[in-house]
Amino acid sequence: MAEATIDAVMSEVAALEDPKMREANQRRGDDHGVNLAALRAVAKRLKTQHELARELWATDNTAARLLSLLICRPKSFELQELDTMLRQARAPKVHDWLVNYVVKKSPHAEELRLAWTDDPDPVVASAGWALTTERVAKKPEGLDLTGLLDTIEAEMKAAPDRLQWAMNHTLAQIGIEHADHRARAINIGERLEVLKDYPTPPNCTSPFAPIWINEMVSRREA
Repeated sequence: MAEATIDAVMSEVAALEDPKMREANQRRGDDHGVNLAALRAVAKRLKTQHELARELWATDNTAARLLSLLICRPKSFELQELDTMLRQARAPKVHDWLVNYVVKKSPHAEELRLAWTDDPDPVVASAGWALTTERVAKKPEGLDLTGLLDTIEAEMKAAPDRLQWAMNHTLAQIGIEHADHRARAINIGERLEVLKDYPTPPNCTSPFAPIWINEMVSRREA
C-alpha cells in the first residue's frame, strides 16, 4: 500500500511538470518545473502524512522533496535526520523550505543553529544564520548581538553568496529589532556595501541593510 501511494503521488507530481516553469526555476538553481501553488494544493489534499513525506524525500526529486516538506510532521524528525536532510538539500528552494517550514518548528532548532553556524560548508552555515535571524527577531534573550555584529563585520564581505545573504539578513534584523545596535548595524552595512546594487523591483524593499533597516523602522514608527 505504501509503495502504491508513493507511486501515485510521484505520478501526480510528474503530471504537474511544465517545461517553461522548469526553465525559469533553473535560472534560480532549482531543478524542477512544478508550479508551487499547484504543489501546495496537492499537499492540502494529502494533509499530514509523515511516513509518506519520508518516502518522498528519499526519491531525491526536488519537487517531491518540496511536497515532502509540506506534509511532514516537523517535530517527528530526529536531530541527526534533520542534519542529514539539510546536507542533501542542495536546491535553494528545498533548503529554504526545510529551514523555514521544518527546522524552525523542531525542538532541535537551537542545537542545530549552533552546530550549523560554524560548519565549514557555507550552505550549511547559511542555515545556521537563518535560524539566528529567527532568534534575533523572536527570542533574542541570551544572544550575543555584539558578537554577531563582530562576526558579520569580519566575514560577510568575503562570504559565498548564500551565506552572505543569510548573514546580511541577520545584520538587517539586528538593526530593525534592536535600537541600541541599530547605528552600528547601519554603519557595517554602509562600509561593506553588501547587496548595495542588488536589483530591486518597484515597491519592494532593497536587501541592502541600511535601506532595509531604515525602511522597516520607518514603517513601524508610522
